[in-house]
Amino acid sequence: MTTQNTDARGWTSAAATGLAFTVGVLVALAAQRRRFEELRQRVGKMEHDDRQAMLTEQQRLQFYLLSQAMEDPDLAAVYSNIQVDSPVQRRQYLFANALYTNALLAYRVGVVNWEELHGHLRMICRNSIFRDYWDAHRPHRASLKSDSAEARVGRMVDRLIRDLDEADTEEWWVVGEPAEE
Repeated sequence: MTTQNTDARGWTSAAATGLAFTVGVLVALAAQRRRFEELRQRVGKMEHDDRQAMLTEQQRLQFYLLSQAMEDPDLAAVYSNIQVDSPVQRRQYLFANALYTNALLAYRVGVVNWEELHGHLRMICRNSIFRDYWDAHRPHRASLKSDSAEARVGRMVDRLIRDLDEADTEEWWVVGEPAEE
């Protein structure tokens, strides 16, 4: 005949062992969950870094193509279908595009934040050639998804141009506030 041993609280040693096992399993699961979350965050950061690298490489390629187009009028005619008055104006529009896409990429990869981007674009938007380029390319921007980064930045440029036109001050550097990102 077997007798049950009980501890001071009246628990059997089997129940105490089971409870200890359960607590151990829960502690191990909690540690495993923390480790899984750490790994998930690391993978997310690596995916983000990969995306940043791909954006940067794409920008390099675009700059190379723009450079080729600015140097060769025959290539420039292929790069843009906007009607221009002269090869000089086409090169100016290509350069305006390079300035804008450089600012956009700087924002997208985190080199500048929303407010810094606003300040940089405010300066660019003062230039009449950039404004002509921007107006000529309005139909191209109409096809952007409205929630894309490029569409949001495009709306910022539109607001900046409007605010600069409506400003009654010569202190252009204080004109406009960046809208919510």
